[in-house]
Order: sequence, then C-alpha cells, then structure tokens
Amino acid sequence: QVEGVGEVGLGGSSMPAVRVDLNPMLLNSYGITLDEVSRVLNESNQNQPRGFLENQNLRWIINTNGILYKAADYKELVLRWQDGQEVRLKDVAEVYDSVENEFNFGFLNNEQAINLIIRREESANIIETVDRIKSNLPTLNALLPAQVDLTIAQDRSPSIRATLFEAEKTLIIAVMLVALVVLAFLRTIRTTLIPALSVPISLFCTFIIMYFMGFSLNTISLMALIVATGFVVDDSIVVVENITRHMEQGLPPMEASLKGAKEVGFTVVTMSLSLVIVFLPLLWIHEMIGRLFFEFAMTLSAAVMVSLVVSLTFVPMLCALWLKPNTTFSAEKEPKKDNFLGRLFERVYGWAFSVYKVTLGWSLKWRFVTFFALVLVVILNVHLFITVPKGFFPQQDTGMIRGMFRVDQGTSFEAMKPKFDEYRRIILSDPNVETVSGYVGGRGGSTSSFMTIQLVPFDERELSSQEVINQLRRKLADIPGSSMFLFAMGDLPGGGGLGGQSGGDYQFLLKAGDLPTLREWTEKMRIAMQAMPELVDVSDSADDRGRRLELTIDREKAQRLGVDMGLVANTLNNLYASRQVSIIYEELNQYNVVLGAAPQYAQDASVLDDLMVLTNDGRSIPISSFTTLSVGSAPLSVGQQGGMLAESIGFALAEGVTLEQAQVAIDEAMIRINLPTRLVQAGFDGTAADFEKMQQQQPIMLLVVVVLLYLLLGVLYESYIHPITILSTLPSAGFGALLALNMVNMEFTIIALIGLFLLIGIVKKNAIIMIDFALQRQRASNLSAEEAIYEACLVRFRPILMTTFSAIFGALPLILATGAGVEMRQPLGITIVGGLVMSQILTLYSTPVIFLYLDNLSKWLKRRLSRRKKIVETEL
Repeated sequence: QVEGVGEVGLGGSSMPAVRVDLNPMLLNSYGITLDEVSRVLNESNQNQPRGFLENQNLRWIINTNGILYKAADYKELVLRWQDGQEVRLKDVAEVYDSVENEFNFGFLNNEQAINLIIRREESANIIETVDRIKSNLPTLNALLPAQVDLTIAQDRSPSIRATLFEAEKTLIIAVMLVALVVLAFLRTIRTTLIPALSVPISLFCTFIIMYFMGFSLNTISLMALIVATGFVVDDSIVVVENITRHMEQGLPPMEASLKGAKEVGFTVVTMSLSLVIVFLPLLWIHEMIGRLFFEFAMTLSAAVMVSLVVSLTFVPMLCALWLKPNTTFSAEKEPKKDNFLGRLFERVYGWAFSVYKVTLGWSLKWRFVTFFALVLVVILNVHLFITVPKGFFPQQDTGMIRGMFRVDQGTSFEAMKPKFDEYRRIILSDPNVETVSGYVGGRGGSTSSFMTIQLVPFDERELSSQEVINQLRRKLADIPGSSMFLFAMGDLPGGGGLGGQSGGDYQFLLKAGDLPTLREWTEKMRIAMQAMPELVDVSDSADDRGRRLELTIDREKAQRLGVDMGLVANTLNNLYASRQVSIIYEELNQYNVVLGAAPQYAQDASVLDDLMVLTNDGRSIPISSFTTLSVGSAPLSVGQQGGMLAESIGFALAEGVTLEQAQVAIDEAMIRINLPTRLVQAGFDGTAADFEKMQQQQPIMLLVVVVLLYLLLGVLYESYIHPITILSTLPSAGFGALLALNMVNMEFTIIALIGLFLLIGIVKKNAIIMIDFALQRQRASNLSAEEAIYEACLVRFRPILMTTFSAIFGALPLILATGAGVEMRQPLGITIVGGLVMSQILTLYSTPVIFLYLDNLSKWLKRRLSRRKKIVETEL
C-alpha cells in the first residue's frame, strides 16, 4: 500500500498453515485409510452459500460455522465411529499451528529473521519510495507483537544517494572549471559571463526536455549532463570569440555581433549536427545496452541542440547589449590594466602562439613528415584497439555483495544449516562487512540460496567490494560439502540466461538434444574450466545427482493382493508430499491445511519397509510385500533453452584477468577437449554473451559513425574532399584515448567506447573551425590554399584552444572524482581527456597538411577531367 512499492517477497518463512502429522502405525491399527483423513479435512471447511430466509418484512442470510481456523478446532474432528467409540484426528496425528513449508530459515547477522524483499514499481523513484517506507516503519512496528522488531536490514539507497551526490558535485565543478577556462582566454568578467551563462541555460532547457521524455536523474543521465558542460559552451565560445575579434578590429558591438554570428553560423551548425549524429549508432547496439544508453544519447543530443540555438540567438544579443569596445581582450591593451594572473596568462598564450606559428610553418614545409606521422598514428591506433584489454562494464563498488550458497546434491536441510552458519560467521568476522542477511530454503537436494552482504560505508573501509570478495573467497574455500560464490552487485546488471542456477559472474552455456550427451560434455567442460588459471568459482547448474528411493512394484503380485497403482501413489503422496488438503478462508487471506507423516516416519528409507497400505476392503498389506526398494540418483531439474536441453557453467575472473582473455582461454579449452560441435552447441550466456555481441558490433558501429559523418559533412560542404580532411582528425583522438587507458591499466569497456564516440564528435570541431575560415578566405580574398589554411590556423588558434580546454576541464572532474560511482565515470573521463590532449597536439599540424594534399589532389583531378573533356570535344 506504500506508493512506489511494486512487489514484496518473503524469505526465511512461509504462509501460516495448520499441519497434520500422521502416525501411519496408528492409522493401520484403526484401519483408517489416508483418503478418509483427507476427505474429512477437506469437508471440514466448506465455504459455500447457505441461502436466505425472507418474509414480508425481513430478510435473513443463513450462515454456519463451516470453517475451522485453528489447530485446536481440527484436533476434535471425528474420523470414524468404531465399536461405539469415536476416533478423532488427535488420536492418530499431531495437529498444530505452523507454516506451509518448514524447510526455511531466515537470518539477519546472528539473529533469526524473516526477510521482506521489497522491489519498487518500474516507474517509481527509488529514493522517494525508500523514504516513504522508512516513514511508515513506526506505524508498522506498532501493529506487530512486542517481541517482533521490524527493521531495515539492507538498503541500496545510501549508495545511490552517494552516487548521485558525487555526480551532482562533479557537475558543479565541471561548470566552474569551464567558466574559468573561458575567463582565462577572454580575460574580462563581462565577456566571460556570456558563454558561461549558456551552460546553465542549456542544462535547464535539457532538464525540461528530459522531463517530457520521461527520463530521470540517474547514473547514466547525470554522466551525460557532466560531459555536456564541456560541449554546450563550445558553440558560444566560437561565436563570442569571433564577435570580440571583430570588435578588436574596430567594429561597434551591434555590427560586430551581427557579422560575427553570421560568419560562424555555418560552423556551429556543422559542429552541433555532426556531434549529434555520432550518437545514432548507440541506439542500434544490442537491445539491452541500446535501451540503457538511449537516455545518455538523447540527453546529450538535447543539450547540444539547445546550446546551438542559444549560441546563435541569446549569445549575439548579449554581446550587442553588454560588450563595450574597451571590455574585449586586445593585444594592444596596456599590461598595467591586467592583474598578475592576466599578464601571466597573456605571456604563456603569447609564447604558445609564437611556438605554434613557427612549428606550423615547419610542418607545412615538411608536409611528408607530418603525413607520415599521421599514418604512423593510424597504424598504432589499430594496434592498440586490437591489443587493449577489453571488458563489459566497469566493476562498480555499490557496497553490496551477493552470495550464492550451494551444498552437495542430496544434502538434507538439517545438514545444510551448520554449513551455512559457518559461512555466515566467517563473513561477519570481516571488518569491512556491516550486515549479512538472507535465507535458506530447500529439501532433499534443492539446497541452494542467496545471501546479501552490505559493506560498511565507503569512507570507513579501505578495500573495494571486489577486494573484499577476493579476501573472503580464500577464507570460504575450506568448508567441505558446500560452496559459496560471491559477486559484486552493480547498478547496471548484465543479461540473464541460466546463470542464476550455476553461480558466478558470467556463464558458459551448453545445449544438446539428449540428456546423457549434455551431462557428459558439461562435466568435461567444467573440469577443463576449473583447471584454467584465468577463472575462479567455476560450477555448473547440473542438478542431476539428487538422492532417489526407487520403489519397483511387482504389478502381478499387487493385483493378486488387491492393491492398485492409485492406492500406492495416494498413500505416498498423502504421507510424504506435504499435501495441501483443505483451505482456510479468512477475510483478507486464505491458508492451507497440510497433511503429511510425522517426522519420525519421514527421516529414513527403512520406514518404507514397515509402511502399510489399506485396501478398500479394510485389509492392511505391507508395501514391502509387493515392492523392492533401491537407492539411486536422479536429476532434480533439467534446463532448457531454445527448444534444447541446456546446462550452464558459471565462472568468475581471477585477479587481473579481463573478460576477453577469459573468453579466449575458454575457446581454447573447447578445442583442447575436442567438444563435438555437431552434437553439442556451446557458447556464452547472459552478461558474457552480451559482451561477445558488443565485441562483434564495435567495428561496425565505428564504421557506421564514420560513414554517417562523411555523408553529413559532404551535404553541408557540398564537397567530396573536405569531409575527408575533417575525418582525418579521428585517428589521433582514438590513439590518445587507447593510450591513456593503457597507461592507467584500465579496460576498454562500454563506457570507454561511449567516450570514443564522444571524441569523434569533439575532435573534428578543430578541423571544422579551421576549414570554414580557410574556405571563406579563399572565396573572399582569392588566397591560395596554403595562404588560406595558414591564416585560418593562426586566427582560429584561440577558439580551438578554448573549445578543447573547455572539453578537457569539463571531463577532468570525471577522472579526479572520488567516492561512490566513480568507477562508471572514470573510463569516460580518461578516454575524453586522453583523446583530446593527443588530438590537440597532432591535428593542429595534420589538418592543414591533409587540407593541402587533398586540395592538390582535387586540382589534379580537375585538370585530368578537363583534358579528357577537350580530347572528346576535339574527336567530335
């Protein structure tokens, strides 16, 4: 009834029930059949309409006490009158109030407990839902008996709150750093405020779009907003810088604003559209990842498009109103008007500009060397992309660990509990563990369950959740007859599959048409994987060794004795299947009456030798007189997938091993054991299968991005050549990103892949800014290609540095942030910063060289076409 709660599950107990534990020996002595007992119990609860009485004035509804609610009521039921004496239920059975399933045990730390597993509705806000539940706890506690305490065992919301707080803090820092970058280059508060204001305006409008699209503030959308802070200011920077450049040349603010915005209008449109189109392939990724990053792509695209509108409307208006001729930066200003930091930055910028001017001349003179360096970068880029360690998602530290507990098949519930208690004791002794809760359930081989471990807060422990798992794994390995598999819980879970039955972080799936073949090769594959140093916690989902008592019935002998098959089946079912024989109807719920044998008659196979069946004519016949008893094993469950029998093998990664390395090792193991692919289909399942699909999709997605960008730029520039120049900036960004990941020993995950897509959208801005200006100068002043690109590089040096440093400083907090959730953000920041630094160094030189080479190629092709055209005209 609490708003936002979608489902409440129960662990460690079950619904109330009245249990009837029969004594088969007493039943036999009275000659009472089990069907008689079952019939009496069923008939004792009759919830049927009784009708009504009515006269001219009144109407009465007829009711009876046809329903029994408590065990005390059932004890007095008469089963039969025998020799003038009643035989009551209490004479042949123990009747008591209990629960439907007694093979359950729940706990919280060292105390017995019943676990309520609460799940929110799909559209509910998890923070608000948790707050509502907490506010209702005093009321709920008041409704419970004094000896029962309703408390919170584990709560995911603190880690979520911490993650959101860190992300929000990172967002604020990123906005401040971007504003400082703009201030450093423009040098006046008034000029800085204009592009700085575009950040909150763009983000505010993005929030509105997110609201109408039904998005929430979560790890993914906040990550998009943090990255957007470095992007949304780019368009405004280009516009403001160009306006101030015209004001420095003497134009009044209004005229400079109109002319400056008009000159770079095409530039900022091209920059924004080419950045948005980069995200389209993210929507085509494997369905689970595509849905996950739909919010990321749409949030960032919305922010970029809003910033485009702001930069071409709001920014020129403010420049015309706020800027004065003496408020813009000019090299001719007297140094005394600047403070120390301003003069220092001016010296540094002047030195950097001078160095670039000289080195640019060298690179244009020695074009082949620059071109060769670019080719070398392309080769290194391909090499790094192939060799970089690859993973799926970064390992998050949410402070929560899930444990899967399994015992040897066929172990009884009572034998399982001490093993589970020992695991619980070891885990609780770890100083990094705050609480352990869970429940055990199962009977006769179905003995596997989960526990949830909550670690102490982040600032109170030194080890990450994965380091705690590695530490506990060594301590938990010495308990015979059972296994405990631990894995960190993240905010972004992977796929499902059959992995929940086998344990481990990842799953390997085998499928076959017949069970013996499947079981044979599952066992061989499991042994091969257990011997691999790259893997730990290897176990399979096979449940094929449950203990079975086989009663082989001699049908001819049974027929002579007057025993039919239904009588045998009903006898066993009534005694040993915890049969629900009657329903207790209450106002809000309904409960069951459970029939079974007393514990002393249901604990050993020898009781079947003394078991008697009562025929319809009242004769007691030992079941052993027409059956033989044997002990064997049987499958307790059989998995299926895609219409075939299936078993999964769960595994986790050893320290320092990537998922890609594990998959390669498993593929080699399949070849080594000669797995017959004609009989057995083998492959990865769940998260590992998602990773494999992503690996196959990555090259295609990158190719699609490049093709889409080429088509868009070709349409915008009406040229086949200039898009190639712009796209030549991409290899340097990829090289820098992959090199940065290698330097910090970080895997290339989906988050890093998104960073790579972002880089594709960012680094081409430098080339767009240069080429637009060069083409304008060629048309307006009839300059040569070399003169135009040389002037473009120098004039656009300042906006290029400003946009690049804004993006770098906008992403820098992603790297430097600490606390909850940084594992998801750091790969994105490292990828962006590494790619931007490398591309900034290389593209300032490679772009003009490629521009000149392609310009010469274009002129050569035009001359060739012109000659051919003249030859054809001469022949005609």
